[in-house]
Amino acid sequence: MYQILEELNKTSGITGSMIVGNDGIVIAADLDTALEEETVGALAASITSNIQKSMNRLNQAPLAQVTIEADSGKLFFSDATVGILVVTAESDVNIGLIRLEIKNAVSKLGSNN
Repeated sequence: MYQILEELNKTSGITGSMIVGNDGIVIAADLDTALEEETVGALAASITSNIQKSMNRLNQAPLAQVTIEADSGKLFFSDATVGILVVTAESDVNIGLIRLEIKNAVSKLGSNN
């Protein structure tokens, strides 16, 4: 798992990544030291849980990915079967490239089970 996160973090514009359980507990992390792992994990679990509940009410397919954009950067939360893959990135990152790399990482995480 750590190797997959490390490889993902080599992508231009990505500043860190982690895997958290649906309960917010950190499973593995390779985040920028400016971010608190436990806080990011709890945030990811809370946001994805609330969005999934809303999507269920709308009879939509299961949540695949959430992207949050702010002036200081971007956060990507993706369903990774083993938990939630969280990726932090710079604000001017190439979103298409990041989503492709996230898709590849999720695939690798799924094949490790």
